Amino acid sequence: MKPLLVILMGSNADSAHAEKIAAAARPFGIDVEMRIGSAHKTADHVLSLLFAYEADPRPKVYVTIAGRSNALSGFTDGAVASPVIACPPYSEKFGGADVFSSLNMPSGIAPAMVLEPANAALLAAKIFALADPEIRKTVKKIQSANRETILADDARVWSGNHVDIP
Repeated sequence: MKPLLVILMGSNADSAHAEKIAAAARPFGIDVEMRIGSAHKTADHVLSLLFAYEADPRPKVYVTIAGRSNALSGFTDGAVASPVIACPPYSEKFGGADVFSSLNMPSGIAPAMVLEPANAALLAAKIFALADPEIRKTVKKIQSANRETILADDARVWSGNHVDIP
């Protein structure tokens, strides 16, 4: 059964942010579905979506995208048993201050928060990797490629001065 990443946006304005998460998740072999619903304006709609997804037996992780007062992440986390990752978009208008609404949740509400869209996808993949050996292999492969990039960059910029490195 292929795992499912549900990306729940607070509004259509979050689409570009959601697309970045989806694009980063697909190489892991994760199915991705994107939906729009507001905890403030369409709470019944959001709950009906969440209840339908929770009835689906596939393993799932939710990524919520909402800025300003991020009620969507806490609302989602309180309604589901699956992990929730808050990935609010950065807002120039608020100078990043709106991120604080994603940091402080009431007791019993515990979404993770990751600001970088690709890292939200990576965290979801690592959660799925706990039970899926193929996703685990892909995570390790991507991590290895990231390490190799850093080492290649280091070799390229190395000044040639000799320093003994243990």
